[in-house]
Amino acid sequence: MRTPYVVALSVSAGMVLGASAIQGLRAQTKPPVYQISLEDVSNPEAIVKEYTPLASAASRKYGSRHIANGFAVSIDGTQPRNRLVIINQWDSLEQIQTWFQSPEYQKAREIGNKYATFQIIAVEGLPPQ
Repeated sequence: MRTPYVVALSVSAGMVLGASAIQGLRAQTKPPVYQISLEDVSNPEAIVKEYTPLASAASRKYGSRHIANGFAVSIDGTQPRNRLVIINQWDSLEQIQTWFQSPEYQKAREIGNKYATFQIIAVEGLPPQ
């Protein structure tokens, strides 16, 4: 007769401990970092042909996940004339800084600077809900 109570108590304790562990793991999850670029492009064909393949390869090498790019469409307000690129998702700000300073990206950027000016922004995403 005592055995069912011991089993029930053990199962209940296991569920409580398991739920606590899951909550702890969720709290430790770092939100992703998103890279946003504003590009004032003077030669779109050259950017796509010469800069983009090198920059994309470098960012993938350093751990990014590509999301989107292209010219922005204004929903409210003035249409931006620059190309807006929300191109990469990173695991940390340190990771994006390592990529930006890498020889691979600096080579791509040297080419890209001939055809565009860049403003690169990093923003942390929201933690998992």
